[in-house]
Amino acid sequence: MNEKQIIDIETRYLANVFSKKPVVFTKGKGALLWDVNGREYVDCASSYGVAALGHCHPKIVAAVKAQAEQLITCHSCYYNDKRAEFIEKLVKITPRGLDKAFLSNSGAESVECAIKLARKATGKPEIIAVMGAFHGKTMGALSATWDKKYREPFLPLIPEIKHVAPDNADKIREAITDKTAAVLIEPIRGEGGIRVPPDGYLQAVREICSQKDVLLILDEVQTSFGRTGKLFGCQNWGVTPDVMCLAKPFAGGLPIGITVAKEDVMSTLKVGEHSTTFSGSPLVCAAGCASIDVLQEEKLADRAASNGKYFKAELEALALKHKIIKEIRGLGLMLGMELRYDVLGVILKTLGKGVVVLDAGRTVVRLLPPLVISKEQIDKAVAALDAALGEEEHERASSTVPN
Repeated sequence: MNEKQIIDIETRYLANVFSKKPVVFTKGKGALLWDVNGREYVDCASSYGVAALGHCHPKIVAAVKAQAEQLITCHSCYYNDKRAEFIEKLVKITPRGLDKAFLSNSGAESVECAIKLARKATGKPEIIAVMGAFHGKTMGALSATWDKKYREPFLPLIPEIKHVAPDNADKIREAITDKTAAVLIEPIRGEGGIRVPPDGYLQAVREICSQKDVLLILDEVQTSFGRTGKLFGCQNWGVTPDVMCLAKPFAGGLPIGITVAKEDVMSTLKVGEHSTTFSGSPLVCAAGCASIDVLQEEKLADRAASNGKYFKAELEALALKHKIIKEIRGLGLMLGMELRYDVLGVILKTLGKGVVVLDAGRTVVRLLPPLVISKEQIDKAVAALDAALGEEEHERASSTVPN
């Protein structure tokens, strides 16, 4: 099929719930993508952070092929060798004490489990989240998500979930009541604009939760797996939660969600109280085993730290050149470039120059490249952004010139 045919079919038959961009991708390798016409792109989106190892990493491909010939599906009411291998690898790299896990299929599902777990473990109903948070779009996760464009069409949502101002530990302390089960926060707010917390904030929240006997849930769906320069984002601040939500890159591109918790917390869930049909699929777990091996063998967290500093410095140089840029922020290879205007024009212009980037709200360009991206590929991305920003500034200046 050609480009037009593919676009026409998706437009005709798929639910219109995604903000589509005018490109058809058919191939990927490392930090590169190719469209149906054979044009090459530098991928600075990695499918919203999923392709942290790059596209079609040979070890992931080999693991999936081998497992597909062995056993593809095995419900978790039975034991399975590949599931056991994956869980053991996983708990060996998670922060100490988070050694009990539930496997699902997405970040939203991992948050759903965390919300149920907090209520079951504490016997209390209330969850405190923060303004600007994004936790997913299923009903429980959506209730903890802040943006009204996601929430309002589906009101009423799950009760006993409230939001407080972000980056202010005192507001969390004030919000805790005798009904509070947990505080749910992202170490870095991703969809909310790549907002890195102020120094001392996460440590203060951890201390408050411990003092008040409230669970701390960290949504690390986007900040884990080496993305911020550490295996888990919370390790940048020396904080360990009671429950942690993981997903995106942990299976090399296959669907996965993971909720890890302290054993005394997770053990409060009894048989039948929470499950999902595809939990711990052997195929996904095989990819997960290979993914964790690659993450460690290739020292990708360290690579994210060093290349992230380089990428951020190059973006900061652009900020000195382009007045349209308001701020550069982020950690590791989780970066945001806030503009003074809507970012859609810059995103589409950058795509037209062979570089894929994302938004994080209306005014922030989000950069989540594969951790395997090279400095040469970063340079190409920066050059494309430079040109796109220049064109956007020129267009805006021209539109304000009186006739």
